[in-house]
Amino acid sequence: MHRLIQRGLMFGNLIEVASPVLVERYDRALKHLTGKTTNLTDFHIDISGYSPEIGDELNDHLYLNHGGCNRQFILLTTDQKSAPLLNIKFSTSRDILRHFIEENEPQLFALTARDAVAGELVNSVFSVTQPSKLMDIRKVTIEADTTEGTLRDAEKLGELADRFKQEEDGWFDDVLIADMITLAKRTGDVTRNPVKLKHMEFDQQDYWTAHFGGVYLFRGLAHPAVITAGDKAELGKLPIKYTFDFKDRNQIAKFLDYNDLAEPILKARGVDGAAILRQKMDFIVVDAAQEAGVDLTGATRSDIRRLARQHAEQLPPEYHELRKMVDWAESDGKWPKITSDHPAYFYTLRATDTDQRDLVNMLLAELAPKDIRQLFICHKEVFYRLYQGWSETKKSFVADFLEREYQVDKAGAREALFGFDAPLEMPRVTRRASEDMIARVGPWGAVRR
Repeated sequence: MHRLIQRGLMFGNLIEVASPVLVERYDRALKHLTGKTTNLTDFHIDISGYSPEIGDELNDHLYLNHGGCNRQFILLTTDQKSAPLLNIKFSTSRDILRHFIEENEPQLFALTARDAVAGELVNSVFSVTQPSKLMDIRKVTIEADTTEGTLRDAEKLGELADRFKQEEDGWFDDVLIADMITLAKRTGDVTRNPVKLKHMEFDQQDYWTAHFGGVYLFRGLAHPAVITAGDKAELGKLPIKYTFDFKDRNQIAKFLDYNDLAEPILKARGVDGAAILRQKMDFIVVDAAQEAGVDLTGATRSDIRRLARQHAEQLPPEYHELRKMVDWAESDGKWPKITSDHPAYFYTLRATDTDQRDLVNMLLAELAPKDIRQLFICHKEVFYRLYQGWSETKKSFVADFLEREYQVDKAGAREALFGFDAPLEMPRVTRRASEDMIARVGPWGAVRR
């Protein structure tokens, strides 16, 4: 993973925690939530406060996400709203945390000026030990407070203040007044500067989860379904009419069509469909070159297309079908009819503009994994997993390509591909921060103090 870290393609935009004050606040919040502490004096955290360095130190990368169900979080600064979420178990978690921070930013700014805010994304269930439990997840609520209980004390102080104003003998109640003074020393004047976070609740109708090999739940649709990257038989009986796995290509295609969730790239508005398909063809050539043991070090787009011409007979069927579609778009060739059981089919689609578009693009990226750019943008968890199994030459090519042609204009690339700002974006860190991450943690290694 060194190449990805060095180029800001992994662990990007994490928040550095180096000051003794912030380290002490984090450690106090960590003990408050988990009973654990850290000996590190500097580290990096994501939007939830998870630190890969501390995960290595504790030998537990789920120390804030026990069981992968109800994610806990530690906020030291509202700047965390722009950080990525690592070790994702539910596709909605980052958006929920970001929305929570943005909606409560003034209050959180005031609270984190004095203490860390610790909390939890509370699902409708407490564990997902069985696939059927996923169907019980209907909403997520957020519980949060400082480690010193500032919000709890502020609420209590507000109640006492109401009593003081409403009771006729409030001025003569020395105990009531003493309690108010004690609490006010910790919370400040809540009548002039109320400290209260909005109660936030989020519906969980459609989402992806990493549990059980990767499962997509689409429930907020006219034709709902569950789609798994694993074996659907392992999910058992679920309280939903349709359950598919990736072998059910025809059924998945019909599901997308019935719910109007996907459209052909060549017919999508506002994108250069032929250029997108050509890029997908290049990625398919790269994958074939890896299988053949071809050295791709330093390969340019022209080199890739020269390889395609020289070895056209050895290229997989996905390449040839996409070429026919490009010929139709650019040279008035014959329209190629690609059925859903053809390996090229899902490479030709993108999500339509619906509430489920991010989730659909995640699904399409996993169904068409040779398109490494879409996989990286839409489904980083699968991208990182597959990356570890690639040859060194493919790793080098992919890292160089993403740095050269994606990092320079990420928003523009997403707009060109999807017509909107794609999810799960991981902005780039400075070179110093990424090199420091490698030196301290290694790609997934032990912490070196």
